[in-house]
Amino acid sequence: MTISLLVPPTCAAPAVVRTRVRVPLRFVDGYVSTADVHTFHHLVDGREHLALGLGDWRGAIERTATGGEAPLVRPHGECLTGDVFGSARCDCGPQLREAVERISRTGGFLLYLRQEGRGIGLYEKLDAYALQDSGLDTYAANRALGRGDDERDYTAAAQMLLGLGVSRIRLLSNNPDKALQLERLCITVDENVPTGVHVSESNLHYLTAKRDLTAHTLDLGRFAS
Repeated sequence: MTISLLVPPTCAAPAVVRTRVRVPLRFVDGYVSTADVHTFHHLVDGREHLALGLGDWRGAIERTATGGEAPLVRPHGECLTGDVFGSARCDCGPQLREAVERISRTGGFLLYLRQEGRGIGLYEKLDAYALQDSGLDTYAANRALGRGDDERDYTAAAQMLLGLGVSRIRLLSNNPDKALQLERLCITVDENVPTGVHVSESNLHYLTAKRDLTAHTLDLGRFAS
């Protein structure tokens, strides 16, 4: 379904592709894929975000141009602890692994966004972890540090998509804010596609806060009782 806007859109200026290089991917469980990794000029925040073209991403763009199904896209916020070190305090690593496989099947893009800790950076994310150990939820911990609940801005994500010739997407995410921001930046979200729910005893408190406080579409099943 398409998200209806509460404010008029402000279209992002398309970024310019500066480099595209093919990179083989291998995950710790043995899953392998290949990505065409794109870098860009003129991203509004000056950060080194990446767009990974997965599967038949060119065919997906062509099909969209003729009215076909839009490419599957996941904007994924960088998470050193989860993506690289396998931390079980969040679900970022499993979501990254899942997204690469699902997008590789259908053709589309994983946008790897340098927005550690929902935009507050690695050191303050770890400060927030310490506060969570004292009982605060993930959002209250951010506020205790004087930061916002979620400081991510998806303008650069929209710029990358537009620079790649993509203005319609199927959004692989449980986060309604991603859809709202992208729609306001002139990226049409044809469909919200939820990710799997990667819940464990270690991240239950974190995921419960996301579900209850920011309306993430998460079914926590037997863990919720």
